[in-house]
Amino acid sequence: MNKLLLIMLSFLSLWAFGQDDAMKTDWANLKRYAADNKQLPPPTAKEKRVVFMGNSITEGWRKADSAFFAGKPYINRGISGQTTPQMLLRFRQDVIELKPAVVVILAGTNDIAENTGPITLEAILGNIVSMAELAKANHIRVVLSSVLPAYSYRWRPQIQPIEKIAALNAMIKEYCTKNKLVYVDYYSAMVDERRGLDKRYTNDEVHPTLAGYKVMEPLVEKAIAEALKRK
Repeated sequence: MNKLLLIMLSFLSLWAFGQDDAMKTDWANLKRYAADNKQLPPPTAKEKRVVFMGNSITEGWRKADSAFFAGKPYINRGISGQTTPQMLLRFRQDVIELKPAVVVILAGTNDIAENTGPITLEAILGNIVSMAELAKANHIRVVLSSVLPAYSYRWRPQIQPIEKIAALNAMIKEYCTKNKLVYVDYYSAMVDERRGLDKRYTNDEVHPTLAGYKVMEPLVEKAIAEALKRK
């Protein structure tokens, strides 16, 4: 009986390990939009499709203000919690293969929060630059977004993001200037005296409320229009 029990326990342990290992294989969450991508028809000749690539701030945008996306060629490909290396891994299937005219990339705050481990600002920028270069190589115009201000991260209270966000934004803006890309500055429009996200626009220091998205929307639409004018 004891021998049989040991065999059963060994089998269950192997099964559990296999299940855990399988969960880790889709680190970039490629499955999240796989079915949606398959169902999405190619853009029409006149369509100026725009893909919004990002994290929970992008994903939550569609939920907070669905009217902003309704009736427009806007495709939301935000995934909550994601960092730039995860976005880079799924960039081909969730952006390039959808054949947009423009991609709007909003990324970096979860890297600073160390959601997938410690990372330098240079490495974060490198991942953003890699996405931009992939887009340009595939004739997709690029809009790079500033990281939104954040005074603190509720899920990582030990991290102090203020200076890192400001520094990363300066790096992104400089890259855009040197490479003639469009930079959309949400930060300046939404920062408060603490250098955090203005409480008029958030309930948790990080994610915009509907009021916050209403500040972002005219800024990004202006940026998209500018990107479409560029060669």
